[in-house]
Amino acid sequence: MKRTMTAALALSLGLIAGAASAQTVKVGIAAEAYPPFASQDASGAWVGWEVEMIGAICAAAELQCEIVPVAWDGIIPALTAGQIDAIMASMSITEERMQTIDFSNKYYNTPTVVVGAKGVEMDATPEGLTGKVIGVQVSTVHQAYVEKYFAPVAGEVKTYQTQDEANQDLIAGRIDATQADSIALDAFLATPEGAACCEVKGTVADDPAILGLGVGVGLRKGEEELKAAFNKGIAGVLADGTYEKVTAGYFASSIYGN
Repeated sequence: MKRTMTAALALSLGLIAGAASAQTVKVGIAAEAYPPFASQDASGAWVGWEVEMIGAICAAAELQCEIVPVAWDGIIPALTAGQIDAIMASMSITEERMQTIDFSNKYYNTPTVVVGAKGVEMDATPEGLTGKVIGVQVSTVHQAYVEKYFAPVAGEVKTYQTQDEANQDLIAGRIDATQADSIALDAFLATPEGAACCEVKGTVADDPAILGLGVGVGLRKGEEELKAAFNKGIAGVLADGTYEKVTAGYFASSIYGN
């Protein structure tokens, strides 16, 4: 049931006849694994909720899309330089990012949580994390949040290129806690290693200026026609049941949010 991408990273999605499909839209995803949204299976194929949703949204938008993995910390420069045409990589819609790029309407929105080692007393507040070593993925809204709220009281803040690296250090006891999207950390806690070591310590207090207004498709400023097409695709999959059908294959409930 799940769609996959070839290791060559050039699978076209949403092939639609007509003028709307005349030009291929290069959709950038993060080259680093971010399960259950996007990761490579044992054969090297890309799988995950976001991978499937790219195909579904592009089909509903009548766009011919090609997935192009790009290193996360270079994905916005790749967009602005024209190497890709859109970003669908769990990128939160934030005021800071909107100074450089534009966004479609949101296509999901989930809470942000702190996960820590079992048996260590803490919660997702500055008071609860005072003196703790916190790990966070670099160049994310979570890094910005941790630096604002937790870094002044933390024992140390460590940054990682991928969330998986932070998770592995949490398992190894090199950090006390990590902050990330709740769904991504749920997937970690569902693994034998994650379940054995760690637990959710709480949901962080919301700060839309940092954490954003949900996840949207990142686009170059001025690309109004492409933005309208992606908004059409998002509305289409929500209206015809495709969104919930894909989501049911990964999550117990909707992740669209309020």
